[in-house]
Amino acid sequence: MIRAYDECYLEDAMRNLGEAMDYAVNYCGLSMSEFVQMFIASGYAKLFGDGAAKFVSGISGTELVCDVLFRIEKQTDFPPIQIEYNCSKEYWCGWILAYYQWYSGKSFKEIMINLPMEQIERMYPAMHEASEQRFVDAVENMLERKAPVTKLQTLRRLNGYSQRLLAEKSGVHLRNIQQYEQRAKDINKAAAITLVALARTLNCEIEDLLEQVTHHNKMADASAHDK
Repeated sequence: MIRAYDECYLEDAMRNLGEAMDYAVNYCGLSMSEFVQMFIASGYAKLFGDGAAKFVSGISGTELVCDVLFRIEKQTDFPPIQIEYNCSKEYWCGWILAYYQWYSGKSFKEIMINLPMEQIERMYPAMHEASEQRFVDAVENMLERKAPVTKLQTLRRLNGYSQRLLAEKSGVHLRNIQQYEQRAKDINKAAAITLVALARTLNCEIEDLLEQVTHHNKMADASAHDK
């Protein structure tokens, strides 16, 4: 999967969003949800998610919060700039959110629809000492349980394949399979070579993989256009 920005900037991005969340909550008196909504409304979340150098590594987390608040509320009086941060719960939530956004390729707006900050906060006790991949796996499993089961997922399970094994046998990228099953990507619009590979591996017809157009699909398409 092609990431929005190079992995060499990821550590800076994670640190900056961690610092921003800590400063917004513990010094500016915002909730995490309030800050993220302002971050999105300011337009900076999209720039951050796209890997704009200024936002992922060019300014500190504190400066990012000040820029967001100034743009949204025209606020000019801020608590003192912070230089050092402890690994608070809020810091971790911002830090892991930046990782998940980079890993998934989703916009912050899209992430907040299915994974609000309150949910990330609830995951802190069990996940803050775990690896980033473990957090991603936990989120993907949670979203899989919430979403209606796709035909691809049903056929994969009937054949006894994990997502990873299906990827290996079919040659279709694991991330694409995950996104088709989560409806983050529309399998109806998949390339013919992808559908053929999946159908051959799952011993089915291409038509067996295609989803009916539902209200959920239309909402997903609308969300994609918003981005």
